[in-house]
Amino acid sequence: MKFRPLHDRVVIRRITAEEKTAGGIIIPDTAQEKPMEGEVVAAGPGARNELGAVVALDVKAGDRVLFGKWSGTEVKIDGAELLIMKESDIMGVIGAAAPAAAEKPAAAPAKKAAKAKA
Repeated sequence: MKFRPLHDRVVIRRITAEEKTAGGIIIPDTAQEKPMEGEVVAAGPGARNELGAVVALDVKAGDRVLFGKWSGTEVKIDGAELLIMKESDIMGVIGAAAPAAAEKPAAAPAKKAAKAKA
């Protein structure tokens, strides 16, 4: 793909929805809702803050994300139907690992317990 998004924009490919329900009923294309889940194909470098520094995006190519039903602009690039949206339109990343900062508070009680024993 020869497209590079600018600033905090992200290019997303929708992940196809299931064509059958849990009960085995086949849903025709005209009755299906557009999926709100997709894969990030490309991401811009980031937005600028008040000081002019570039703030990197939280998503990267390959991430599976959830977004709003009416989010983004639908475009066709190299024959593929894609969505271009701002990072703020993305609700979250599916299957993302917890940030390393979340592990640091868990280590603090262990230190307190060690001091209590001494």
